[in-house]
Amino acid sequence: MSRIFVTGGSGRLGRSVVAGLAQAGHKVISVDRDAIPEELLPAGAEQHTADLLAPGEAERLIRETAPDAVIHLAAIAVPFSAPEDVIFSTNTRLAFAVVSAATDAGVPKIVTASSPTALGYGSPAGWLPPSFPLDEQTPPKPWNAYALSKLIAEQTVQMFASAQGNKIRYAAFRPCYVISPEEWEGALTQQGHTVRERLQDPALSAPALFNYVDARDVADFLDVLLEKMDSIPNGQVFFVGAKDALATAPLAELFPRFLPGSGPLTEHLTGTSPAFSIDKARELLGWEPKRTWRTELTPPFEGADTASSEQASLNDETHAGLVPAGATKETP
Repeated sequence: MSRIFVTGGSGRLGRSVVAGLAQAGHKVISVDRDAIPEELLPAGAEQHTADLLAPGEAERLIRETAPDAVIHLAAIAVPFSAPEDVIFSTNTRLAFAVVSAATDAGVPKIVTASSPTALGYGSPAGWLPPSFPLDEQTPPKPWNAYALSKLIAEQTVQMFASAQGNKIRYAAFRPCYVISPEEWEGALTQQGHTVRERLQDPALSAPALFNYVDARDVADFLDVLLEKMDSIPNGQVFFVGAKDALATAPLAELFPRFLPGSGPLTEHLTGTSPAFSIDKARELLGWEPKRTWRTELTPPFEGADTASSEQASLNDETHAGLVPAGATKETP
């Protein structure tokens, strides 16, 4: 059992991470500006309310709670939900404050959340990667403050890893479009639509390249990552996603409709293949997501599912370039 300090523990992803790590037997210290209602706080978890941007606050809490690991999730989580300078300043300062405080306190394992948006999809100027599926080798090309702040969070842990050698272990992860447990039962997703609506209308999931991940699978990933950090190269970045796409048709059919010029790059994304590869997490950590929309959606999806029926087994957001004319738009 480890003592794990989780920032942003009251958020959409944070609640599942706190619950999942506590269920796995860890002592979890949840830190957020807003508290989780006491009746919803999992057994094995404690919480503190704090402004981690206040001078010395991150260092004080980390030294007082003496964790074995820090997982940094706290951030302005939605692109364009605040002025660009506020998003950039808040997210980059939070990442530096928490990672720096944890390093100074000698916490042996430090992890920060990044975002797939660091790759730059959805740019109004147009975007195409060198190839699909997207992976950790795909060049990042952030075009907004949120995406840039997440790339800088990755570079922050890598900077500290360069300075510390292997004395302290660091990592970053890019969770795909997070679906929390209640959203499988009809609660609105981060962009204001239900999962079922995103499946029925591909234009709603196209801005995020049809990527998604169950929040509980992210918690499982972090549990495995913390266990394996001593045995992998320091400062690694991982994509964390579902093993399929959030779509009822193969991406080879959908991408040419929503991402001009992508046809030759995506023609091999048949069956249920997603746009993002999680092979690095599989190979380095032995992690595998357990949940897909086909197993979790309540009640099950009743429409046509040509992706699943097309032989392949499960494997491996407001932007004009990804949304056809007249379609609903969203931020990634």
